[in-house]
Amino acid sequence: MCNEKTDLRSLNLIELTDFVVNELHEPKFRAKQLYEWIHIHLAQNYDEMTNIPKSLKAKLEETCDYRTLRQIDCQISKIDGTRKYLFAFEDGQMAESVLMKYKHGNSVCISSQIGCKMGCKFCASTLDGWFRNLTPAEMLGQIYAIQKDSGERVSNVVVMGTGEPMDNYDNIVKFIHLISDENGLNISQRNITVSTCGIVPRIKQLADEDLTITLAISLHAPNQEKRAELMPIANKYHISELIDACQYYFEKTGRRITFEYSLVAGVNDREKDAEELGQLIGHLNCHINLIPVNPIKERDFVSPSMDRAYAFQKKIEKYVNNVTIRREMGRDIDGACGQLRKRYIDDKLLTD
Repeated sequence: MCNEKTDLRSLNLIELTDFVVNELHEPKFRAKQLYEWIHIHLAQNYDEMTNIPKSLKAKLEETCDYRTLRQIDCQISKIDGTRKYLFAFEDGQMAESVLMKYKHGNSVCISSQIGCKMGCKFCASTLDGWFRNLTPAEMLGQIYAIQKDSGERVSNVVVMGTGEPMDNYDNIVKFIHLISDENGLNISQRNITVSTCGIVPRIKQLADEDLTITLAISLHAPNQEKRAELMPIANKYHISELIDACQYYFEKTGRRITFEYSLVAGVNDREKDAEELGQLIGHLNCHINLIPVNPIKERDFVSPSMDRAYAFQKKIEKYVNNVTIRREMGRDIDGACGQLRKRYIDDKLLTD
């Protein structure tokens, strides 16, 4: 038996089998039973695992962490039924997740870190800094908790919540393999989107992982100068390096890049900005998702009018075929990344 506790829900089936056989000295078939309880039946504890003997459960209690989440809050939009969850982890840290219901299925947006160190100017996630990475189990746990709460299957996963996924690279890759494992929830990798603000070496590394996920780039500016004003990461990786990495990703995977572009009135929504953006990425096989910025009280950024957003879209379409304006989901609840968590923490500080 090893002294350090094993994070049971972060193990893939091969690792779990090795642990069960070589560490716990149990029959091999017990690993498959455990894996199904964890990743198909979404058991919250060992007591729910009815075909696991008490002797094995005792070993698991002694040697393993079984990290589950506690729901702190859930806001439900009266407009479209979007649910925004606030979960607490075992160490008391909190993160947000969102359930969005579409005709084509349920999509869950999860967080990959507690807080964020990237410092993007329009994002509430970064206001209180970065605390730690989430483990694969903690990322899976968000999806599992939401699926159990809603009683409906999750068919699409978006890693666009709090945190920078490429700053938690190894855990993200492990999470992708676990959530798409045919022995578990078996969500197609083609239905998984991972977002990044633009950590160039990690984008290239991800391209070499032989995955079929969608890569979304938080671009938000049409040139280096404006991007550096909005996103500190641009001071480390020039926008031209980022575009080159995107080209490499497409060449290696054949997967079209999605560019996320938050429209901020008077900042990056001018006709000139649209033209520059089109010239910057028009040569790539890509999709541009225009996002009217979600206002947060700590910043003075506001969304442009829809007429202005449509005009921006029309201008871009001269360069890129696939340009959409993101449908606003849950606008009547704390929609921006990090808002719900920050409000909860701020309110608690006031009442303590």
